[in-house]
Amino acid sequence: MRAIRFLLVAFLAVTAVSFHSVDTARAASAAAIDADAKVTLDQFFRRVINGRDLANKAEAILVFPSIVKAGIGIGGEYGEGVMHVRGQTAGYFNIIGASIGFQLGIQTRSVIIMFMTPAALAGFQSRAGFEIGVDGSVALITVGVAGQVDTNNILDPIIGFVFNNKGLMYNLTLEGTKITRIRR
Repeated sequence: MRAIRFLLVAFLAVTAVSFHSVDTARAASAAAIDADAKVTLDQFFRRVINGRDLANKAEAILVFPSIVKAGIGIGGEYGEGVMHVRGQTAGYFNIIGASIGFQLGIQTRSVIIMFMTPAALAGFQSRAGFEIGVDGSVALITVGVAGQVDTNNILDPIIGFVFNNKGLMYNLTLEGTKITRIRR
């Protein structure tokens, strides 16, 4: 009985923190999202030597500067970002996901998604919501030891990078997360 009560209290505490984080994230203005996205892209370009070349080849770049993930057994994540098409702001989006399994705590990460072909971008833009793994796949790119990405051998139409303040993160997935346009 004590264990059940403890788990219930812990679950409610994490849920409350999660919703507080979501409310804080939702309150972000377009200017705040733009500023955070610029910082995130600058960090990416510093960490990935030829990341700027890759970005220049992309039809569009979707930047989520801060995705907050929290959970105890059952978890959720939320973040807001901006899409740039050829350097121009093309809209604001949120990313939402849920997960079940061993998890405890809160973490923050950044995600950059690049649409490398016109067809991939058109497929994304034609949907009211885009669920990764259902409506399209995002190939997570790993970075070599020297911080380089082989831009000549990337053939995937949609690629993604996940990182935090310590660097690029590995063995992650974006499967099952949903991206939806929002007003800002």
